[in-house]
Amino acid sequence: MIFITLGTQKQSFKRLLDEIESCKILDNEEIIAQIGYTKFVSKKIKTIEFLETDEFNKYIQNSEFVITHGGVGSIFDALLKNKKIIAVPRLKKYNEHVDDHQIEICEKLASLGYIVNYNPDKYENQENMSDLEQEVNFLRSNIFEKYVEDTSYLPELNRCIEELLLN
Repeated sequence: MIFITLGTQKQSFKRLLDEIESCKILDNEEIIAQIGYTKFVSKKIKTIEFLETDEFNKYIQNSEFVITHGGVGSIFDALLKNKKIIAVPRLKKYNEHVDDHQIEICEKLASLGYIVNYNPDKYENQENMSDLEQEVNFLRSNIFEKYVEDTSYLPELNRCIEELLLN
């Protein structure tokens, strides 16, 4: 099963669902998508507007891999469950977000070897979905860096908070 999450932004992200819908390599896959406010009807993708946290986490845990928008919450939810991820940044020019910060997030995490950053705008032939098919093949055939949450700063943070509260 492949799990897609578009996050909970009010802006639509139909562009990503359209690409997945036309991606031939995913034709025989079970695909479940948490679509938020995006309006989308599909025979290929089972869509759910919003999920409770426990249910959301179960879909991630049970998935082969996750396709997500470039939001840090969605990406790190999957990374912490050791899932392979294709992240697609929402873009301002399509009114999918207020700015293009998701490009930077996806590029950085991809450069560290944690995710596949799929930004269709960087491909010359944007009408051809073979680019997404290539990314799915790459994802399935490669090993990615395992993300390890760094909590070493927490004792010092707690000490600072206690000091502030006592003064």
